[in-house]
Amino acid sequence: MSSYLFSRVIQTIVTLFVMSLLVFVGLYLVGNPVDVLLSSSATPAERLEVIQAFGLDRPVWEQYFVFLSKALTGDLGNSFVFNQPALDLILQRMPATLELAFVALVMALVLGIPLGIYAGLKPHSLVSKSIMTFSILGFSLPTFWIGLIMIMVFSVQLGWLPASGRGQTVDLFGVPVSFLTWDGLSHLILPAFNLALFKISLVIRLTRAGVMEVMQLDFVRFARAKGMPESRILRVHVMKNTLIPLITVIGLELGSLIAFAVVTETIFAWPGMGKLIIDSIAVLDRPVVLAYLMITVIMFSVINLVVDILYSVVDPRVRLEGGSR
Repeated sequence: MSSYLFSRVIQTIVTLFVMSLLVFVGLYLVGNPVDVLLSSSATPAERLEVIQAFGLDRPVWEQYFVFLSKALTGDLGNSFVFNQPALDLILQRMPATLELAFVALVMALVLGIPLGIYAGLKPHSLVSKSIMTFSILGFSLPTFWIGLIMIMVFSVQLGWLPASGRGQTVDLFGVPVSFLTWDGLSHLILPAFNLALFKISLVIRLTRAGVMEVMQLDFVRFARAKGMPESRILRVHVMKNTLIPLITVIGLELGSLIAFAVVTETIFAWPGMGKLIIDSIAVLDRPVVLAYLMITVIMFSVINLVVDILYSVVDPRVRLEGGSR
């Protein structure tokens, strides 16, 4: 176990280094942030002052190593736009993104697993075919288009739910959350469902495939032959074996929900990390972009590690050391 954790830490460090290098060079090649931040009427002296203040007068390799040396101490630099530590800006927006991602994941599980089970148990029924049609639409339709349609229908025409913002928040263990207030919850429903739609479709198809596969196995037939009730067969045998691959996929999808909530946050003006990163890219705010990507890589690595551990708990045949046996 210890050697496995050590190898994962080394992998994370290498990934962080490669990612930071690629993004830093990519942002350097895209353009000069001074051209975006300063107006066209700025004098050469003003431009030079800003360039020197940001350290942009140094060679790119020197800028990168300055960033890297500070990052090792936890300093990811100051935002060019806000003149605040980039890490603080990310952490201020993180609770909103995490809340949106976790609520979307809960929606995907609560809706996707029961629908997938029904579709797997009765694959030829009209309801099952309707469920699979819905899953195909969830895969096919673009997220931004679905978001705009939901705003038009539920916010503009029906007036049931707000179209943007986070609404009222309350502190939960010092972290602001919106799902504990009705105003915040009403603001959360549309963006969370928009973000969860693709994941609902994925969970439906995975659950359906798992149920149909397990129902054909010998131990299920043997349980039926012994007279075991169908509800117990489903709960003890089918669900346990279906959840094993789901755990891996769900864990990876949680990371993608956090990292790729950019479109949803932009459409619904949700004040999370995704909205911040889009605004930062627009003005070439390198420290914020780098801080966001490095935190995202760390979160992906931690989530994958937790998934591997949970996988070994659910399926005792899997070990973190020595592979499967």
